Amino acid sequence: MSGLADAARRGLRARPLSTGMLLAVVILMQTAQLFPARAQTTLLYNATVHTGTGETFTNSGVLIDGQKISLVLDGKAATRLAVHDMIDLKGQHIYPGLIAVDSILGLTEIEGVRATQDFKEVGDYVPDVESWVAVNPDSELLPVARANGIAYFEPIPDGGIVAGQSGLLAMTGWTPEQMIVKKPAALHVFWPSMELNITPKERSAEPAKWKSLEDQAKERSATLRGLADFFDEARAYAKAKEAATNGLAAPERIPAWEAMLPYVRGELPIVIHADEVRQIKSAVQWAGTNRIKGILAGGRDAWMVADLLATNRIPVIYEHTFTQPARDTESYDVHFHAPEVLRAAGVKVIFSMGPSSFDAGMARNLPYEAAQAIAFGYPKEEALKGVTFYPAEMMGVAGRLGSIEPGKDATLGGCDGDIFDIRANVKRMWIAGKEVSLESRHTRLYEKYKNRPRPE
Repeated sequence: MSGLADAARRGLRARPLSTGMLLAVVILMQTAQLFPARAQTTLLYNATVHTGTGETFTNSGVLIDGQKISLVLDGKAATRLAVHDMIDLKGQHIYPGLIAVDSILGLTEIEGVRATQDFKEVGDYVPDVESWVAVNPDSELLPVARANGIAYFEPIPDGGIVAGQSGLLAMTGWTPEQMIVKKPAALHVFWPSMELNITPKERSAEPAKWKSLEDQAKERSATLRGLADFFDEARAYAKAKEAATNGLAAPERIPAWEAMLPYVRGELPIVIHADEVRQIKSAVQWAGTNRIKGILAGGRDAWMVADLLATNRIPVIYEHTFTQPARDTESYDVHFHAPEVLRAAGVKVIFSMGPSSFDAGMARNLPYEAAQAIAFGYPKEEALKGVTFYPAEMMGVAGRLGSIEPGKDATLGGCDGDIFDIRANVKRMWIAGKEVSLESRHTRLYEKYKNRPRPE
């Protein structure tokens, strides 16, 4: 194998293929039996490649070798190439596989059926909860999301203040063990509410549960103090573990504190869920004081403190593109503009549908969260990064996923138009070099009722 294949091993890229050069490659494909090819080598050609790094190549393609991307075709090395398979995408657009973070995909099915809800755990401080072990690989929601280009998802735990850990899973596999890409990936902290209920007792819907402003403030302070104490104890446990390596007695092994070790050591990120501006300010201050590797999730009011987030280098998983304004003083499009406000301040924005049962069922609409921001000034290339490269960065897998580059996993999809256009459809998809089915409950129902008997 030479030419493009050799270039693939060297990781070379160049100009977009001309029509003549692409035809030459196709002719070489048809005579591939003259040149020995390695197993599972596939060329996707006659496409526009959106790499996810800011580069776009027209009349181009991608060479897949096994599970990896060998080359992004762009013309300089257009000599000989032998492959097992060649696929003409007929002008489609190739995008990196999308990544749905901060979701409960796989942990929920039917919102009204309690037995299908498995994303909450009892207790306020349960860092040893591992969300990925509860994922249902047979969930009907997974193929529905996959059919619109979503290749990976992060199911998160919910319930307490420190709710547990999340992992990153692929949209294919028979078991959670086969689906897992990285475990653990992040710890999830749900920041206590900072609001006080000012409703008088006589107007309260539940007078028996009414609390004065002073009592509410004390309760809030106690909750925040409890969170600070929890992390202090976790750090003390980590120091005791380190001291044990110097000959001192090792502390008793406690699963909750063991789970906290990579987070208090700054090895893995902590996702802080907060929406209201006072929550966000308090959380940022806490993260800075404790040297936490923090990521803000939710972020409804994040645009109000964009400079604070930028200064502290805290990325935002933004979940509120289509949320109605929270205050009557805000304009109708405040959340459409918010991602651009954050980006302009220097904050990385990751788009997410959010962690509710309803949002899990709507996960396929992830590209349109970003599309709405594009319509209000957000750069399209940044929007693509916000559903591909930045989530991969957050999960610590940017070396493998999130963009179309030589050496990375061959996870990509062919779309018959702009991925951010609701009229476009994903036609084919590969995850780690293997083509996956785009069939879902939606397509099965379509085929069933399309062929229903008609009255004569």
